[in-house]
Amino acid sequence: MSTTPSKLPPFDPADPLGIDDLLGSEDVAIRDTVRDWAADRILPHIAEWYENGELPGIRELARELGSLGALGMSLSGYGCAGASAVQYGLACLELEAADSGIRSLVSVQGSLAMYAIHRYGSEEQRQRWLPGMAAGETIGCFGLTEPDHGSDPSAMRTHARRDGEDWVLTGRKMWITNGSVAGVAVVWAQTGDGPAGSGIRGFLVPAGAPGFSAPEIRHKWSLRASVTSELVLDEVRLPADAVLPGVTGLRGPLSCLGHARYGIVWGAMGAARSAFEAALGYARTREQFGRPIGGFQLTQAKLADMAVELHKGILLAHHLGRRMDAGTLRPEQVSFGKLNNVREAIDICRTARTVLGANGISLEYPVMRHATNLESVLTYEGTVEMHQLVLGKALTGLDAFR
Repeated sequence: MSTTPSKLPPFDPADPLGIDDLLGSEDVAIRDTVRDWAADRILPHIAEWYENGELPGIRELARELGSLGALGMSLSGYGCAGASAVQYGLACLELEAADSGIRSLVSVQGSLAMYAIHRYGSEEQRQRWLPGMAAGETIGCFGLTEPDHGSDPSAMRTHARRDGEDWVLTGRKMWITNGSVAGVAVVWAQTGDGPAGSGIRGFLVPAGAPGFSAPEIRHKWSLRASVTSELVLDEVRLPADAVLPGVTGLRGPLSCLGHARYGIVWGAMGAARSAFEAALGYARTREQFGRPIGGFQLTQAKLADMAVELHKGILLAHHLGRRMDAGTLRPEQVSFGKLNNVREAIDICRTARTVLGANGISLEYPVMRHATNLESVLTYEGTVEMHQLVLGKALTGLDAFR
């Protein structure tokens, strides 16, 4: 006897695989809330912000995101929402569909700065910082990358030395999202204890600490609607209780990066979706040779290929989210997702730009903005090559990093 339903649901171009069927009502409500907020607060202004290279009103935006429960969203307690990993991923997708800079603001706040304090901080540190950060009243940043050391953080030059009961930090961090507006910076530094990397500790550096500054980086062609800064630490004196007590070594910052990379797996598909939707809408209405260009075979081939990679990527993100919620997600699997989804998102944006022709380079459409943003997403929190080597080592058992 056939088990085929007598009447199938209609094909939905926005959800061709029926992925929404995997979501619960709360998942959908959270997704739609973030989508509506982004449509109201970001989309009407983002082209202008991007063109001007600014993110005006970032503190107000942070407070609004806090009221949505989007900051430290998957953390529990201290004013955090305690949402599932899938729900956090859906929020990242919707935020990056607006702009990568907005998702980066949320990712750095929640998955890097707040996550580090929540997981490795003392109870006093959690009580001091997390409620304000969850509400968006305090913005945080995460200082790991240096001017000369990105992919190899074990070689960082920022160092911390003991001086009586205090710690004294000296060094520089580079390409730090939120740095110039942060009330607290999570800064990773060498302490000189043990071999290279093994003595790395995390420190909570409040804004205004003598010797600490965060000049903003200008003249970017990517993530222009995002605050990006350098952190300068010139003999910054901190009390003993400024150090994160729960971790020593690279395991600390790398675990935070793994959590943030998971959000990127979802977010990249938001940028891709926005570009695909722009191309699809354009193909339906733009006429050449007497009919819409969507009626030509070559254009349909592009649209079909973009749709396949977009929704495969969303399925992959969903699968990794379920594994994170189950406590079974491995770092290699996060590398798998980040490597695939960002590369495919860039390819979708580039293909969408060809569908739009010359209009593809205009800020009246989101395609080129997403494409240039994704060039940053491609290399931050692990370059393509680093994630290839993570997977290569997992597949062969052989370490090719050094």
